[in-house]
Amino acid sequence: MSVLTTLIDARLANLPRSLCLEWPGGRAGDLAAPVRLKLKALRPLAWFARGQIGDLADAYVRGDLDIEGQMTDVMAVAAALAGDPVRRGVRRAFPRWWSQWRSRWQHRRRRDAAQVSFHYDLSDDFFALWLDPMRVYSCAYYREPSMNLSQAQQAKLDHICRKLQLQPGMRLLDIGAGWGGLLLWAAEHYGVQASGITLSRHQHAYVNRQIDARGLRGRVDMQLLDYRALPADAQYDRIASIGMFEHVGSARLGKYFAHIAGLLRPGGLVLNHGITAGGLRNGQLGAGMGDFIGKHIFPGGELVHISQVLPPLADSGLELLDAENLRPHYARTLWHWSDALEQQLDRARQITSEETVRAYRLYLAGSAMSFERGWLSLYQLLAARPDGRLTTGTLRGAQSAYPFNRDHMVVGVRRSADGPAFSHDAKQTAGPAVGVASP
Repeated sequence: MSVLTTLIDARLANLPRSLCLEWPGGRAGDLAAPVRLKLKALRPLAWFARGQIGDLADAYVRGDLDIEGQMTDVMAVAAALAGDPVRRGVRRAFPRWWSQWRSRWQHRRRRDAAQVSFHYDLSDDFFALWLDPMRVYSCAYYREPSMNLSQAQQAKLDHICRKLQLQPGMRLLDIGAGWGGLLLWAAEHYGVQASGITLSRHQHAYVNRQIDARGLRGRVDMQLLDYRALPADAQYDRIASIGMFEHVGSARLGKYFAHIAGLLRPGGLVLNHGITAGGLRNGQLGAGMGDFIGKHIFPGGELVHISQVLPPLADSGLELLDAENLRPHYARTLWHWSDALEQQLDRARQITSEETVRAYRLYLAGSAMSFERGWLSLYQLLAARPDGRLTTGTLRGAQSAYPFNRDHMVVGVRRSADGPAFSHDAKQTAGPAVGVASP
């Protein structure tokens, strides 16, 4: 125990926030610390000393330890204990061929449906506690620093629509459409024919209710369907996949992009928005954090570095046009979600369970911390299926609708003495203006 106590003291001395650590028969640290960790058994002491954050988080969910303190302080302590997984890397536990076989096995259709249901069919009411009113469950876009979560999510939806150059009458496919935010926004603001698919029964039912409530039946449809089941002869002018490809599996990315390319009309555009690993050698978060998320939040989720996404995209015949990193936007989004959940913990426990609430408290705040520190990243990849005709597009050789500039992505620009700044004058744009919160 003396060796373990020495390790614990060393850990406590190097934390960015003071911590009070309690266990049966002992205590260490500052009694007035902003973070308290109360262990109900001795075993987690060794996990603390070794920085095994995933094991400590799992013990918290089981009720074997309690955590007190603001989540920002708790995560500052957790980050210090875990170390930097990007710089350190995560040693591959099995040969590459085994990992690829496991990825294919994990992402069979029936298993994918069960894994999606585990997360997204948890409880619509629970997710509604901390998501924005449109229930957009992906990275928001804080075009203006003063935006609140709802405004930033609308800005994100509009950002995607602008990137895709949506026009009235176009056929848009949303793969993994969630609670329908993009479908409804694109139909109401851009006049497209929008089709969405999901493996979540709860989301499927919710979106169909929204379609009827908004009078969009005939212009928007939502199917309970695996993306691999979409018929090859179905053709779309534009395709979006928002926060879905993390569930595809690294071994299936080639077929995923190939299927998308086959569904996209020549000259059409596709936008893939998804989480990627922060480093080349950490396919999951280190210190057991990835295992915790796989067990309690997203079973079957896999992360690859952005550089490993591009080869299968290119092999499918798609041409990458634009790559945008939204990493700090996702950190802020997650902190908004975390704060909203923290404000309604009692209600969350009534809707779900103590174990679920504990898991999501750590998941949301821990993910926010991971995006802030660059351990996770988030990319929007815009690509085209070239039509082979040199005369297509505004520039000779474009071979697609993409203008090969970024003017369509800007809501409007004004000049001032201080230089360029964003405004919300929609006169120069195809889509609607997005509001900004008052300072």
